[in-house]
Amino acid sequence: MKRDPFGHLIFIKRILISLIGWLTWWRYNKLNKTEVSGTEHLRDLPETNVLFISNHQTYFADVIAMLHVFCSVKNNFENSLRSPRYLFRPKVNTYFVAAEETMKTGFLPRLFAYVGSVSIQRTWRDAGKDVNRRVRMDDISNIGKALGDGWVITFPQGTTKVYAEGRRGVTHIVKKYQPVVVPVVIDGFRRAFDKKGLKLKKKGVKLSIRFKAPITIDFEQESDDMLVNIMHAIEQSPEFQWPRAHA
Repeated sequence: MKRDPFGHLIFIKRILISLIGWLTWWRYNKLNKTEVSGTEHLRDLPETNVLFISNHQTYFADVIAMLHVFCSVKNNFENSLRSPRYLFRPKVNTYFVAAEETMKTGFLPRLFAYVGSVSIQRTWRDAGKDVNRRVRMDDISNIGKALGDGWVITFPQGTTKVYAEGRRGVTHIVKKYQPVVVPVVIDGFRRAFDKKGLKLKKKGVKLSIRFKAPITIDFEQESDDMLVNIMHAIEQSPEFQWPRAHA
């Protein structure tokens, strides 16, 4: 039986993505309304070595929404999640970078981890306490495996706090694997869902997912300068802090 690079069975991933999709579709389309834009930038992307960089508002609702979009695009829908037919043919080679501790907090996170989590050890925070650790090279290697198999979502800030500083880990990934880098800007998820993104907090919220064109990367650029460009691309740099304080 076919497996992904982490040993997960593809047919089980397909079932889980479809199941999660059907269970959450109504949250994005009925209880709230999701506005998707920029999927034309996804049409001609390669099947592998694509890194989506995004601001972060909840642990899981952001990622699940992007999985919906990727499945939709695979089935030739454009800027729309209105027809759940795309869930019959899900995109399975999609991964997301997540904190190891987050993916061990219960049954649902563990189940979701099977779908495509690349779990990493955070270098600055653990169990609610500040720490100072070196990057685990196995974590970088695992992200490379995921990029070698498909598309990877990462959140450069590593936290759901608004306008938090970006982490240099994303620049290590970009420099080492030289992926196509696609910025994503999301909004509304913090108002609609709890911090984990599993419980609905408010109905009738306009959710938005905006994909930008792949950005030009100078892979020889200094990491700090590259991080500045990345944070600007996802609209989390200082010049975006006013008046869009909710981003």
